[in-house]
Amino acid sequence: MASTSLCRRIATTCTRTATLPRRSLASSSSRLPFSSAANQDTSSSPYVSGPTTHFGYESVSINEKEGRVRQVFENVANDYDVMNDFMSAGLHRYWKDELLRMTGVGPMSKALRRRASMKYAADLNNNNNDDDTIDESKALLSILDVAGGTGDVAFRFVDAANCEERSKSSGKDEVNVNVCDINPEMLRVGESRARKRYGSALFDETCALKFVEGNAQCLPFEDNSFDLYTIAFGLRNVTDVDMALRDALRVLKPGGRFLCLEFSHVQNVPLAQLYDIYSFHVIPKLGEVVANDRDSYQYLVESIRKFCTQDELVTRMNTAGFEGVKYTNMTQGIVAVHEGWKPL
Repeated sequence: MASTSLCRRIATTCTRTATLPRRSLASSSSRLPFSSAANQDTSSSPYVSGPTTHFGYESVSINEKEGRVRQVFENVANDYDVMNDFMSAGLHRYWKDELLRMTGVGPMSKALRRRASMKYAADLNNNNNDDDTIDESKALLSILDVAGGTGDVAFRFVDAANCEERSKSSGKDEVNVNVCDINPEMLRVGESRARKRYGSALFDETCALKFVEGNAQCLPFEDNSFDLYTIAFGLRNVTDVDMALRDALRVLKPGGRFLCLEFSHVQNVPLAQLYDIYSFHVIPKLGEVVANDRDSYQYLVESIRKFCTQDELVTRMNTAGFEGVKYTNMTQGIVAVHEGWKPL
């Protein structure tokens, strides 16, 4: 039987951090699966039905979309994080910081490292060889960040878990962070940045950080592998969101936690109108000026409008099999964090 995720075992910590968004930019209108809004319709039509799907506002074949999305991110890989600063006026950094806080990775890692060191010391003193001995070949907290090729979210996990300091000691780290992305160019940029930032010890000695090429719809990992799955600004680019949600559930351990940070739908009508003007008239122009690529950023804007509403994604997560599904709006719904748990 797969081991129960440590995320569920430390659920009290995680839940407490997830329900305290900063009032200035994060809305308190989280929807629980038991609310009337989330339960108006427990069924949902397939995200993909028939031979075509959407690529922004354009209708394309299912097989064509993956290649075109891949090309978009190959085009923007080197300028992606810089463009995010321009597109969001720096708010994407705050949103990702909030995602980190909601995961509880910092306090969980600290507690797990303390437990591991105390158990190791006790085993040495008692010459303990029983079944309760910690298996140093397995991470106590295993994190998967999907569609995170440039490492922007993963680096936050590495820093919060103090993996760089841990890399100065021998043996594998008790925490590992795995970055998975379908685009090799994004992964190249991310790994290059990571090696410049942390050196090679995290990769070659403690194995705290890995970059892996893979498709969110059919991840290259075994069942029940991860305690925590995150995906930031990537789910809307997946061809079949339902398939990606089912595979997220597959690779999580029982009791594992899923969090998705994604652009969503603004609730305030006047703000929504202003946001549309900025999105369609400013962002593509910024892409043209900063990255010499208007078309890719036009797609990114359109893909946001074609993606699920907050409540639609709740329904899809419930259908996929997640429990305790809810969402938290940030910046009046410009983005939202959806979260859920794999059943025990």
